[in-house]
Parts: sequence; C-alpha cells; structure tokens
Amino acid sequence: MIPHSTSHDDVLRELQVDPLKGLTSEEALLRLQEYGENRLEAKKKKSMIQRFFEQFKDAMIVILLIAAAISFVVAIYEGEGYFEPVLILIIVVLNAIMGVVQESKAEKALEALQQMSAPQARVRRDGTESVIEAVQLVPGDIIILEAGDFVPADGRLIESASLKSEEAALTGESVPSEKQAEAAVKAGAPLGDRFNMVYSGCSITYGRGLVVVTATGMKTEMGKIADLLAAEEDGQTPLQQRLAVLGKYLGIMALVVCAVIFAIGLAADMRVMEIFMIAIALAVSAIPEGLPAIVTIVLAVGVQRMVRKNAIIRRLPAVETLGSASVICSDKTGTLTLNQMTLVKAFDAASGVLEDTGEDNSPVIRQLLTYAVLCSDGRVEFENGEARHIGDPTETAIVLAGHNNGLPQDELNHRYPRLAELPFDSDRKLMSTVNRVEDRTVVIVKGAFDVLEGRCVAGDLEAGRRSGDSMSRDALRVLAVAYKEIGELPDPVTSDELEKDLTFMGLLGMIDPPRPEARDAVAVCKQAGIRPVMITGDHVITASAIARDLGIMSPGDQAVTGSDLINMSAEDLGERVRGISVYARVSPEDKIRIVRAWQRQGEVVSMTGDGVNDAPALKAADIGCAMGITGTDVAKGAADMVLTDDNFATIVDAVREGRGIYDNIKKAVAFLLGTNIGEVLTVFTAMVIWNQSPLLAVQLLWINLVTDSLPAIALGMEAVEPDVMKHKPKPKDESIFAHGLGLRIALQGAMFAVLTLIAFWIGWQESGDIDAGRTMAFLVLALTQVVHSFNMRSNHSLFKTGFFSNRYLTGAALISAILVITVVLIPPVANAFGMVGLTSDLYLLALALALVPLLILEISKAFGLIKHHSAE
Repeated sequence: MIPHSTSHDDVLRELQVDPLKGLTSEEALLRLQEYGENRLEAKKKKSMIQRFFEQFKDAMIVILLIAAAISFVVAIYEGEGYFEPVLILIIVVLNAIMGVVQESKAEKALEALQQMSAPQARVRRDGTESVIEAVQLVPGDIIILEAGDFVPADGRLIESASLKSEEAALTGESVPSEKQAEAAVKAGAPLGDRFNMVYSGCSITYGRGLVVVTATGMKTEMGKIADLLAAEEDGQTPLQQRLAVLGKYLGIMALVVCAVIFAIGLAADMRVMEIFMIAIALAVSAIPEGLPAIVTIVLAVGVQRMVRKNAIIRRLPAVETLGSASVICSDKTGTLTLNQMTLVKAFDAASGVLEDTGEDNSPVIRQLLTYAVLCSDGRVEFENGEARHIGDPTETAIVLAGHNNGLPQDELNHRYPRLAELPFDSDRKLMSTVNRVEDRTVVIVKGAFDVLEGRCVAGDLEAGRRSGDSMSRDALRVLAVAYKEIGELPDPVTSDELEKDLTFMGLLGMIDPPRPEARDAVAVCKQAGIRPVMITGDHVITASAIARDLGIMSPGDQAVTGSDLINMSAEDLGERVRGISVYARVSPEDKIRIVRAWQRQGEVVSMTGDGVNDAPALKAADIGCAMGITGTDVAKGAADMVLTDDNFATIVDAVREGRGIYDNIKKAVAFLLGTNIGEVLTVFTAMVIWNQSPLLAVQLLWINLVTDSLPAIALGMEAVEPDVMKHKPKPKDESIFAHGLGLRIALQGAMFAVLTLIAFWIGWQESGDIDAGRTMAFLVLALTQVVHSFNMRSNHSLFKTGFFSNRYLTGAALISAILVITVVLIPPVANAFGMVGLTSDLYLLALALALVPLLILEISKAFGLIKHHSAE
C-alpha cells in the first residue's frame, strides 16, 4: 500500500482501524510488539569494556604505559623488584575505572533529562483521547495534530482544517506546506508534493488535522535518512575546548621541562632509568588530564540541580552562557504574571462605593457580585483546595470573587434560576441573562462600559465613567453590569428587547496580577547587572503598569508598540534599545529584531517564548527559554532551556546556578593547575640546585593521579555563593584566568614548591638520608594540596563560609589524607614507595608546613589581596 496515492478510507481499511474509536489497547500492544517502538535507532551504546579501553587513548596514559613497559624490561634486566611498573599499571587502571564511572554518571544524567523532555502525542484509543509518549505509537493509531505540535510519526490525513506543516528537515522547503486530507496525489510524487501526508520530525505551524499513522520508527521517511539528520552530538562546551587548548600548551611546556631535567640528570650521572621515570612522572604531573572529566561532572551535577529548580537544560553549553546573561527578555502573561485574571476592584453606582474585593465586602458590592455571577458561564472547580478555572478568564475571575464572598455559583444559580440568555458575541460585545430573582424577572447585562452606557436610562453614568477611567489607568480590565425588571419573558428573546432601557449597576475591575516572586526576581536581576525587558502581545498601558509595579520600567524608560517598531530601522532600534523596557503588541518577528538589537550592543540575551512562531527568536537568542506548561513542542525543540513552571523567577534562579557552576569549574581548574605547577617547579628547582629529585616517580604519580582528583571533583559540588548575583555578568569571551586568577595560580604553585623544597632540605639535612627528605617532601606537597582545596572554596574567609559546610570536600579531603598517611606510615606500603620513618619533630614540622597555605590565603583575603569578584 502506498498511503499518499490511496484514499484515506482505503488506508483505514488496510490498517483495520475505526477513526472514531482508534485502536484498542490490546491491539496497540500487539502492534507495538510487531513493529517495535517509534524511535530512530540510537547510536549503539558502548559497552563497559569498550569504554574502559577508550580511557587508554589519552596521550598521558599512553606515555605512562610506555614507561611501565620500559620499567618492566629494566626490572627483568637488572633483577630489581617489580613494584614501580606494577604501581604504574594499578594507577592507570584506577584512572580508567574512574573515567568509566564518571562517563556513566554523566550519560545517565543526560538520559534522565532527555526522558523529561520526550515528545508526546495526542492519540485516540478505546474511543477516548489521551496523551501518550510518542515512542508508544504504532501503525493504525489515530492522532490529533494542532499548531505547535511536532509530528510524531508518518501518517495519512483523514481530516484537515487549514493545516500547514513545516517540512524543511525533509524537503529543504523553508515555506510550510499546505495539507489537505482529500488531495489526490500520484504514487511517484516527491515528498514535497504529498499534500495528504504528514511526516515524523516535522511540525504543524497552522490549523489542525486528524491522522492515521502509517509508519513508525526507522520505517518513517525520517528513519530512512536518519544518518543525514543533524543528530545531537555530545560536543564539548566552549570552556572544555579552551581547556583542551590549554592542555596542549602545558604538554609542550612539560616536554621542554622534561628535556631539561633529563639533561641535568645525565650530567649528574644519575641512572638513566631513574631520570627517565622522573621525567615521565613530571610530564604526567604537568598536564591536568583529569580536567575534562571534572568539568563534565560539574556541568552534569549543575544541570541536575537546575532540574530541581524547574529548569531543564537541553544543551550543556547553555550552562556557561547563563553565567554571562546580561539581558532577559520575558513574556508578560504567565511568566511575569499568574496568567489568571483576578477581580480586584468593584464600584457600586447607586451608593458610590468603591472597594477592593476580598472575602467580606459590603452588602451593595455583594449584590453587584451576585448579579455578575448569575450573568457568567465560566466555572471554578475546587480540587484539594486548588481552584481550577474553566471557561472565559474574566468570568471565572467574577465567579471566584463571588465564591470568596460566600456567594457560590451553583447555589446562586439554584436560588435564582436562569430563564433565558443571549450569549456574548463580538458584534454586541455584551452578554445577557434573564433570571427569576425572588418573585421578579430580572434581565442582567454585562459588557464593556462604553457599549453598555448607551443602553442605560438610569444610574450614575458620570460616576461610572470616572471610576472606569481610574481603573483603566491602573491597567485594570473593566466590565460594567446593568439590569432591568420585566413583566414577562419576550418571545423571541432578542437583543433589541432585552438590552435596552437598563439601569447602570456598577463596575468590576480585574487584572492578571504579577507573580508574588517576580518583583524580587526583577530586583535580583538589576542587582546582578542584568537588564529585564518585558515583551508582550498585550496593550501598552496594561504592560507598562505591570512593568512599573514589578520594577522593570524605571522613570525615563520607554514603552513601544509593534507598530512603533515597524517604523524603526535597525539603526534606530539599536540607538534606542537601551531606553526601552516594554514592548507591547509585538509579533514573533519583532522579537528577533529586539534580540539582535541587544546582541549588536554586545549583550548576551535570554528570550522566553511558547508559540510555534517564537521558535526563530528562541534560536536567535543566546539562551532560548521555552515554557514547559504552555509551550509548544516546536518552541521546546528550539530552546536551550525549558521552564517547567513558566516562571520568570526560575530564569533568574537558572542564571544564578549558571554563575555558580562556572565559578565551581574555575575553582577546580585553579586548584588542579596550581597543584600541577607546584609539582613541576618543585622537581625542576631541586634538579637545578641539587641535581637530585625531591620526589620519586611513583610518589609524583600517586599525588597527581590519586590525591588531587577527589578534592577537585568535590570543589565542583560547592554550593552557589550567596553574593554570586551581586556582580555584573562576565563577558562571554572572558578568559577563565581573568581578574588575576592566572597570576594567583602561578603564585600558589610557587608557594607549594617553596614549602616542599624547604621540607625536602630539612628532612635531608636533619637525618642525612635523602629518602627522609623525599618522605618530608611527599607529606608536605600532598597535604598542602588537601589543605589548599579548602582555600579554593571561596574568595571569602573560611571563617565566614564555614570550614566543613561542603560535606563532599570534607569527605574527599579525609579520603585523600588517609591515602597519604597510608603510604607514609604503613611499613610495607611505605617501603614500596621509597618512604622512611621520621622523628615526631619532623612529622609535626611537615604538618605545620602543610597548614601554611591556609594561613597565607586567610591573611590575603583579610587584607583584600584576593578580592571577591563582586568588588571588581
């Protein structure tokens, strides 16, 4: 069967499905077993064994393996022990196991995130509509498609209404294709001409349609060309790429240092094997091969932390970009506001009473609310204490206000039954009901004041006009209520009969109120140097009032409309963009212009969106934020981040987390580079001065591959600092070593080297045994690094942040310290590592020297030598 050249009735017969009922659950399950899940075949996952051996592709690991092989040959040739080569192999294997574990954790985290944002489909099964995971679709399923939906499988249209599908991924056509269920298509028609079909991976941009699924998974057109699709690769983030370049430079430096040390060793008549092993160990020490893995772990942990705060990050580089966000362009409705019309003011014309609505209003306002509720079709249902609004938002606002005043809608409708009605229509702009109130027949009319006042013959219309204008200036939406008594119900019931000779009763003012947390979030934005901008399709007066209330619009700021934007050139907009805080009545195309105008100013822009037409603006922005509740699949697909609660405050929280994650990566990088520079300087200086290495190859390897890694990972788990939102965003091209971090790393590396060389010299001279000097050097170098990891937690004093407030670092430091002590104090292990016992005085001196970095850094912080970023 060729679906596009076959009538939809024949396709339905072939697939044995009734379009009104859909498949039964049992039949769907059988077909799922027959056809498989509706997903493209993923790249085959690597097995644990493959991942394990992939760890050995790293250049430093290869060098270590060569060193181990040479060491084995020499050990056999010279008849020495095999400890050194065996230890190298153990360290390499441990390193590989850690790499596999880290990769698996990162992959599981990303899989969990992908599952959270998996596409869904509206399907008709067992005679009812439901939403299921798209992977569960089978041929014969009846699916319902509307504007904004992704097409989850290939299908033949059964019904269509003004349907358009964007098929650029398949056909390359940028213009959406018009679809018609009844279109006659030849069997050999190309994809772009099959107007009665929709295809997996495309999106619906307009209209609606009913579709029978004809192909799923790899049998779809998308499946046939799956290898041509731009599949999401686990590419490196910009930061990881910069660190990879840094690693290459460090590698070149290491080779130069190794060559110099090798030359010095040969000149000093050191054994070739000994000097070779030290040079290899130093090369490994110079290059922080753990950095890429640690950056990935920190990013993955940060992303999971964001999920708990209602932000799903779809692309890892977005985490880095978030830290640089300097402009947040946000929708008003639902993001800055509650997306729930609320009745806040009521005016009674007869008494002149104007009140804020609450739970105990005056009798005249309660009477006004009673009539307004009787003339409303919207409903409010309560489930577990939560109000669920059904129907027109303005009517549900009236119904809820009545309920809060002890005037439940069902009770009023029962007491004052509706006899007739004239529904609202766009021509009259009015709604009317006829109710039996006590023993009277009352016509109740509600609508816009400017329409209703011309139909009133009684009531204080002038006072109503003044109150209405006052409410409008406060951005309230105003509804008027009027009534009259009639003797009997006219037949027929017409507008001309009912909606005339009315008495003006009063006004109701309502608004979609700002979210309670939005005002604080805007204040945090401004404190963080981030410019919040409101973009809305609402009226400019309403938008401006809410923007002023939230603090988005300051004195002197402008509000412009979409029609104003049309008259602005790109240059004009660029000149004025910094002065505009509110854009009202804008189109999705306007959003792109606004994003680009800010980007030309050098700003990093975040943009929110939920509709199909918002997708281009979301892609154009540096950080596209789609709405998780109201957002379409297309918008979510184009976004870098999905807000699961559609809340502006969540964007600000995400920026805060993004800054914290970037800071933590900087801490881990600075810690590892500082320790590596310390190791290189220690060995290089000692070789130049004494023609002796203060550390053996195995000692260096143990410090670098075992002791360093755990604290570095734990630094990446540090909580976000409280004042992270008190400084300006970092420029997106800013070096990780900006603000003096590079100099500090070099100085801290020098400090490690000086302390280690002092320990080596004292230990050697006091005992007359170079092994004692090396034991001292090992103890001091290893423990200073453990102690220094606490220094790296913050640019604030540890007395302020708390020494043990990062439980991960406390645990990592404890494990690292135990490993160091094990190597030094347990005789069999100590002998294998070339360690000797020391006097208690030397142990105490080593401990004292290890604590020196803590003292020096605390003094530096106290005297402002290390400034916190917010002060810069």
